[in-house]
Amino acid sequence: MIQDTKARDPSPVDESGARRHRCIAIVGPLQGGKTTLLEAILARAGAIQRQGDVAFKTSVGDACAESRAHGMSTEANVATVDFMGDAYTFIDCPGSIEFAAESLTVLPAVDAAIVVCDSDEKKIPALQTVLHTLESLGVPRFLFVNKIDESTQTAQDLVRLLQPASRVPLLLRQILTWKNGIAVGSIDLALERAFIYQEHAPSRVIDIPADAVSEERDALYAMLERLSDHDDALVEALLEEVKPPRDRIFDDLARELREGLAVPVLVGAARRGNGVLRLMKALRHETPATDATVKRLGVESDGDPLALVVKTLHTAHAGKLSVARVLRGSIKDGALLSTAAGERVRISGLFQMIGQTSLKIGEASTGATVAFGRLGGVSTGDTVSTGKSADPILLPERPAPVMAQVVQARERKDDVKLSAALAKLIDEDFGLILETNAELGETILHGQGPLHLRIAVEKLSSRFGVAVDVRPPRIAYRETIRKTATGVRGRHRKQSGGHGQFGDVVIDVAPLPPGSGIVFIDKVTGGAVPRQYIASVEEGIRSALKTGPLGFPVVDLSVALVDGSYHSVDSSDMAFQLAGRLAINDALSRCYAVLLEPVDRVEIFVPSSATAKATALVSSRRGQILGFDRRPGWENWDVVRALMPEAEMGDMIIELRSISSGVATYRAAPDHFAELVGRDAELVLAAKRAPA
Repeated sequence: MIQDTKARDPSPVDESGARRHRCIAIVGPLQGGKTTLLEAILARAGAIQRQGDVAFKTSVGDACAESRAHGMSTEANVATVDFMGDAYTFIDCPGSIEFAAESLTVLPAVDAAIVVCDSDEKKIPALQTVLHTLESLGVPRFLFVNKIDESTQTAQDLVRLLQPASRVPLLLRQILTWKNGIAVGSIDLALERAFIYQEHAPSRVIDIPADAVSEERDALYAMLERLSDHDDALVEALLEEVKPPRDRIFDDLARELREGLAVPVLVGAARRGNGVLRLMKALRHETPATDATVKRLGVESDGDPLALVVKTLHTAHAGKLSVARVLRGSIKDGALLSTAAGERVRISGLFQMIGQTSLKIGEASTGATVAFGRLGGVSTGDTVSTGKSADPILLPERPAPVMAQVVQARERKDDVKLSAALAKLIDEDFGLILETNAELGETILHGQGPLHLRIAVEKLSSRFGVAVDVRPPRIAYRETIRKTATGVRGRHRKQSGGHGQFGDVVIDVAPLPPGSGIVFIDKVTGGAVPRQYIASVEEGIRSALKTGPLGFPVVDLSVALVDGSYHSVDSSDMAFQLAGRLAINDALSRCYAVLLEPVDRVEIFVPSSATAKATALVSSRRGQILGFDRRPGWENWDVVRALMPEAEMGDMIIELRSISSGVATYRAAPDHFAELVGRDAELVLAAKRAPA
């Protein structure tokens, strides 16, 4: 829905009059409560009157039909709110690994990230993947331990449980207070202040309970000791048992966050609104400013206004929206922008987002995250500028696809409509790749898993009005020969009045080593076949080899043209093409054709606890294990290297994730063709013959 407000300025200003904006990503494992936290933040900031509930489909986030149908985030949700004089844009990213690509274009542009998790030990590998991405991008991050009302562990125990997921030390900022085995509040170690949780209301400040004084003192000392690792003055204060000034503690906390030296850990229960205000105040005081993000991206702070597109939406009413972070300067509605490629596009509408609602504004200043209307030719990851060109920004690579399906319009009349819909779908989703296989005549959609592809098909129907049928892609089998054939003649003769047709060739055929392809050799002597017809013979032979005796393209053989004859009147290019086809078809019937299947070289990435199961899975699918090793830069992860028949990989990711807490993935590339024999070959050939 588009609302038009001429006078509204949604952005607060600082003392100098400059607009202040922050952009925060909300990330974490599936079902950790990210969307619920966004809802609680919106309620606490006054952006919504009442906190909605994901379970009852009343939340601002996850408002698209696919998210609500599946009960999980399937795309990033953007919401901008005001809080204590600052403007914040929160981008809630999906937690499922199948939709993790949504965050890869968002995270580089944010000032910080809130990593939402709970105390479920089974989710630690998923938490590790999230934290590793943030670590590799250098994004400052808070860890918010959610669902504390359902936990029986102390905050210290939670940190010990979660620490293996992070290469950077976790820094506990709060401890819990208890009543009858239930967490009823927290103590902020930096403030040395206790709070009692209240349902959907700010916590009530109380004195630190007497039975928690000793625990608070120990936890505070542990926090200060950790901060002193990078602050010599704080070391001296601790040695002299002098309490450091509170401002110094907060400065150190902000520096450790900014420089990636520690991950602050806060606790709460988003569903009840507990701990949310303390989290927001930590964001307000400790999140680095936009200029730190600009520096991290390698962008000059001075220059023409510049924005990075982090997400693309195709809406029914507003058309295409390009969600972008303004990194430099100020951009107005109607501005003419340049892309990194030098193309010029004009903004047609400038919007502030809050979930599915878009609010029209007139200008976006440095740090603001807004949506540009109808920027044709601009894609996710592109930069745009009001200058003559935009500085390009290198974003993370698109994740390797792990599953694929053929899509085709159910009605032939929708073919053109499907092409346009697929283009929009790929534009929106960084994790999808579209391939057109001319050999098999298939349009193939590659994605990150079965649910990812299923939802892509649902979007084609619900958003773009195209009903499609799907099926697994066919395997590009080949065939070759194992015997030679010499002196095979192919003669084409036809007389029907007037000029006839005559072509006569003799060929030798022999197998070649794998990967050699098709080699044509001209051994004709004495003009038995005139020069002008040699190319026609080769063309006829290569055309015939597109479908061999088994029904598949033939590879890895040599064909030598050794003899032939011609007629001065009746010979022609077409006659010699047909003669070549007759000769090669006869030769192949004598050469013992065998079936070849494509084999991929695969790298499988799994937690070390699942390595043995992964190798067993590969072996059960006719794979050949080449070895395994530690995954570089990852604690407690391995990479398994193998050769896998392509036919065995169609749904392999489902089993891989079932044995790895849902986090395994792989990367594959074509390697070679291998002979397929026995029952497997019989099944392939039977399937090939079935349509006929």
